[in-house]
Amino acid sequence: MRIVMAEDDPLLREGLALLLRAEALDVVAKVGSADEVLDAIDAHRPDVAILDVRMPPTHTDEGIRAAVEARRRHPGLAVLVLSAYVEQSFATDLLTDGVGGIGYLLKERVGRVEEFLDALHRVAAGGTAIDPEVVSQLFTRSRQDVRLERLTPRERDVLALMAEGLGNIAIAQRLVVTDGAVHKHIRNIFAKLDLAPNQQVDRRVAAILHYLENARRP
Repeated sequence: MRIVMAEDDPLLREGLALLLRAEALDVVAKVGSADEVLDAIDAHRPDVAILDVRMPPTHTDEGIRAAVEARRRHPGLAVLVLSAYVEQSFATDLLTDGVGGIGYLLKERVGRVEEFLDALHRVAAGGTAIDPEVVSQLFTRSRQDVRLERLTPRERDVLALMAEGLGNIAIAQRLVVTDGAVHKHIRNIFAKLDLAPNQQVDRRVAAILHYLENARRP
């Protein structure tokens, strides 16, 4: 796995690079700004880009904007965004193309090495990995949309775990139900959210995006 990473804190940047290299992952470039990371992605064509949300010069959303631009230039590029805070705007900015390979973790999750590496590999494989704390905070505010109100409590549980990036088997284990039951719940979620089969859009990603988008509404 070839990785380009952008983090303006030198200590965290070097520590993360050491962690990744210790796992036999190839960190081809590590930079400290959004402009530098776009140049590095263009030059190295990595499998995954790891970006901090807040970088110079304004320390607001440079990382998000760089991630969106990187995926525009290189469709399908896997991106894992790190942030010290819950940034609600990332969801629509990064997931609107309906393509997976997107992750969003709080920086504290990096210290939990196994969880961090699991999320990284999941994103690299084209899946999603949304920090459980982000899902928890957004879930309490996701009651505005009529279609979401159609979901049963169990279907809401399944959708929340889908938003974390868990696969069907992991969801079944977490909820202590059968894999078949999870499949049934997901089919019901797609139907209740009016997500018909579409070759251009991953319905799983679309369901997660719908869930997170509505969590942003006042």
